[in-house]
Amino acid sequence: MGDPAVIADVRRYRATVREHTALRKLEQAAKRYFKLLEDIEGNRALAEDPDLGLMAKEELVTLEAAVPGAERDVLAGLLPPDPLDSRFAVFEVRAGTGGDEAALFAGDLFRMYSRYCEEKGWRINVMSESSTPLGGYKEIVFTVQAEGAYGAFRFESGGHRVQRIPETEQQGRIHTSAATVIVFPEADEEEDDFEIPEKDLRIDIFCAGGHGGQGVNTTYSAIRMTHLPTGLVAQCQDERSQQRNKEKCLATLKARILDQKRREEEAKAGANRMSLRGSGDRSERIRTYNFPQNRLTDHRVDLTLYSLDRIVEGALDPVLDALREKDVSERIATALDL
Repeated sequence: MGDPAVIADVRRYRATVREHTALRKLEQAAKRYFKLLEDIEGNRALAEDPDLGLMAKEELVTLEAAVPGAERDVLAGLLPPDPLDSRFAVFEVRAGTGGDEAALFAGDLFRMYSRYCEEKGWRINVMSESSTPLGGYKEIVFTVQAEGAYGAFRFESGGHRVQRIPETEQQGRIHTSAATVIVFPEADEEEDDFEIPEKDLRIDIFCAGGHGGQGVNTTYSAIRMTHLPTGLVAQCQDERSQQRNKEKCLATLKARILDQKRREEEAKAGANRMSLRGSGDRSERIRTYNFPQNRLTDHRVDLTLYSLDRIVEGALDPVLDALREKDVSERIATALDL
């Protein structure tokens, strides 16, 4: 890492830093594992001691029970790190079936992610939004600008279903509606080395809407870009400056194109991380939020938590941790089968 040739090459330096971080984690896991084995041998030697034998046997039970977890940590440390995990995350949250209630639920999901990021000290930047009179969103696109954001949220893509009594429901009936979440890593100019020819772009300029003061609705500053070969679209109206919106819109469009290419490559290669990450298909239900029972169920990891009230306020760690643990377990199993 101190080699001037490495420091001068941004891409190589970042890769070296990621490798160093991964090796440090592996080193720590290995030290804990071998210390555990050492303690086990020491307690076995003391097991027949008339004074310390009982204590040694009790501690031996605890130490031996910790061995599988320590072994797993070492195996997890041997897995190659995904360079995309360190990137910023781009979110698209869209209302699905359910009309106004689905739009309100999309707003609740945005609020949930916002609260989680706020607790972490991560910055959220809204790129575009289409709000409804009741306070929900037909669609909202935003970025989470923090190192490791994509690694934290990569498994949120898919269909989210809500079961609750809408505020507009007079007879107390439970309604079911849905929203779709898609998460992909933000493009990196230094690492991706990817340019879009001007002939492949259609750029539309229009008046921005939403938050931002009086001037935002009277200035032609919002940008919509369409990538003609793929039909992918990105839009940004967050900034007053047309140029700044154009830059941010192009970055989002690049991220969307690169993510589509990665998905296609993974599908061709038979990569199986898609099982947790999801395809982003509206019909792919990954999670149910049942408000009457205060229950959240993630159908991919068979996880059920009766703390929905806290989760929607941003206490997402138990859910995200379970998804990461499942992913690591699957990757370890795949590596051991090779």
